[in-house]
Amino acid sequence: MGRVIRAQRKGSSHLFKSHTFHRKGAAKLRNLDFAERNGYIKGVVREIIHDPGRGAPLAVVAFRDRYKYGLKKELMVAAEGIYTGQYIYCGKKAGIAVGNILPVGQMPEGTVVCQLEEKAGDRGKLAKASGNYATIVSHNPDAHKTKIKLPSGSKKTISSFNRGMIGIVAGGGRIDKPILKAGRAYFKYKAKRHSWPKVRGVCMNPVDHPFGGGNHQHIGKPSTVSRFKSPGRKVGLIAARRTGRVRGTKVIIDKSEK
Repeated sequence: MGRVIRAQRKGSSHLFKSHTFHRKGAAKLRNLDFAERNGYIKGVVREIIHDPGRGAPLAVVAFRDRYKYGLKKELMVAAEGIYTGQYIYCGKKAGIAVGNILPVGQMPEGTVVCQLEEKAGDRGKLAKASGNYATIVSHNPDAHKTKIKLPSGSKKTISSFNRGMIGIVAGGGRIDKPILKAGRAYFKYKAKRHSWPKVRGVCMNPVDHPFGGGNHQHIGKPSTVSRFKSPGRKVGLIAARRTGRVRGTKVIIDKSEK
């Protein structure tokens, strides 16, 4: 019997928890309310801030509170081109402009959107990483469905009532700059979680990893592994449906389409 391997320790150990102490908060759209469903509401970008561990900047947007005197500040992912002092309009009747938030059914085909809702009212789940965007492919007004192309290239059909922010997420091109030295990688992952440096399984001893040992660094067994293996053996390609390079675009078919 070997040692408890790294993949097992990640489940229970506090050492691998994400580093969230300095983070600014969850980036979400406004709560879906009467104003957004039927008209629009105006907000102003108060500041654009850095969120540790996130490649994209965040925008602090202040809206009038709809139910009592005062302001409500929302934290959302900043679209490229928005600036402090800019007015942002959210709702069904908002105009087509970068930074505005409206249902995808109100956008023309070919519109580039980010911070897209997967289900109506979930406040934005798709295309939120720096430089990412989704594209409106087509509308089906009768079924209230819209087909979108995701950053991965796959196409997905969602409800036309789902909201999205027009534009692409700011901070694009971040991965074009090479890291070059270990110190930069160290500080990059220090803000995220303990996942660097990562020791390869083949250069460990047999006690530490299923791929360890041997007179040359080789796996020595298939890298695909059954879903029903014990936790200490589940390394490599777990329950792989296929292996090799992925070619072409993927299509996600909703159950409602079938």
